Amino acid sequence: MMHDPHFGTSLRRDPSQPGGLSARIDAQLRERLEEAVDFVCLDALVQRRRALALPAPSADNPQDREEFTRSVQTFLERMKTALLPDLSAETRAKVAAAETAPGAEEARLLGVHVVLARDLPDYWQRFEAARTAYTAEQVASGGERRGVLGRLFGRG
Repeated sequence: MMHDPHFGTSLRRDPSQPGGLSARIDAQLRERLEEAVDFVCLDALVQRRRALALPAPSADNPQDREEFTRSVQTFLERMKTALLPDLSAETRAKVAAAETAPGAEEARLLGVHVVLARDLPDYWQRFEAARTAYTAEQVASGGERRGVLGRLFGRG
C-alpha cells in the first residue's frame, strides 16, 4: 500500500498545517488572535468614525488600511505592556524570544501574544478588558475631536 503524503493521520488537518501538536496549537492560537485583534481594531475604527460622523473605513483605501494597521500594532503593544509586570521569569524569557523572532513587526507581536495566551490562564479575560478599554478610548478621542471641531465651526 502506497502512502499518500497529502493524506495525514487526521481527517480534519490540512496537509499544510504544522505536524506537531504544540505547533498546531500555536498556529490555531495565532489564527484566533488575528481574528480577534482584527475584530477589535475594526470595531474601534468604525465606532470612532461614527463618533466623528465620517464614512466607514474601506479596504480599498490605502489610508484606511494604514490606520487599521497602526491600530492593530497599538492595541497589541498596549496589551503586551499591560501584561508584562505580571509575568514569571520563564514567560518573560519566552516573550523576549518571540520579540526577536524573524519577520515583520506585526508577526512578532502576534507571536508574543501566542506565548501570553498559552502561559496566562486568564489571557482571554484580560484581552476582553483591553478590548473594552481600547474601544472606549478610541471612541472618546473621536468624540472629543468632534466637540472641538463643532465648537470651532459653531455646531457644538
